[in-house]
Amino acid sequence: MSKLCKTLSLSLLFIGFINLNSNAQDLAIVKYKGGGDWYSNPTALPNLINYCNANINTKMNPRPEIVDVGSIDIFQFPMLHMTGHGNVFFSEEDAENLGNYLISGGFLHIDDNYGMEPYIKKELKKVFPNQELIELPATHEIFNTAYPFTEGLPKIHEHDGKRPQAFGIFHENRLVLLFTFESDLGDGWEDPEVHNDPPGVREKALKMGANIVKYAFEN
Repeated sequence: MSKLCKTLSLSLLFIGFINLNSNAQDLAIVKYKGGGDWYSNPTALPNLINYCNANINTKMNPRPEIVDVGSIDIFQFPMLHMTGHGNVFFSEEDAENLGNYLISGGFLHIDDNYGMEPYIKKELKKVFPNQELIELPATHEIFNTAYPFTEGLPKIHEHDGKRPQAFGIFHENRLVLLFTFESDLGDGWEDPEVHNDPPGVREKALKMGANIVKYAFEN
């Protein structure tokens, strides 16, 4: 059996796993190839988890796991988080595995930490060759599920002076992937001393993160 066939067979064994384990409430950080810093913002996800556990009644493990995008371990988690500044590369096996995860009930949030956008867009075509990222309107449920963001995705950090944008990929009318761009939510989730953000800015970032978590867990 080829490596690809073996990977696909293992992945298919896990189709439906997420739905069968719908009570699972843990997040994982995606490790990917290409040299990009998938490990950036180390305090971000733990802080978001603590915020969600305290404010939206989740019961997540405060220490997020790290999972390789090509591993069957991703099927243990209802939501994955991915970030970085630079290059991303998905092998054919990685793309197949991630696609199977998403169509079987999983959710991926990709937060561009500045510089990731051209690479991730290219690699996502391997996962969903016939789909494009679609900008979400401010009226989408994800902006109102726990806290209201009437203008859509909030701006946390400035880079090029561009407006923040939230893009999605849908499968059978379900949002399975969210790509947040020119916002830097993860920077806002980090410990206060990392970026010296005002409390109000951090609160905005954490509330939007809570919206994403709540949406992913409930859809």
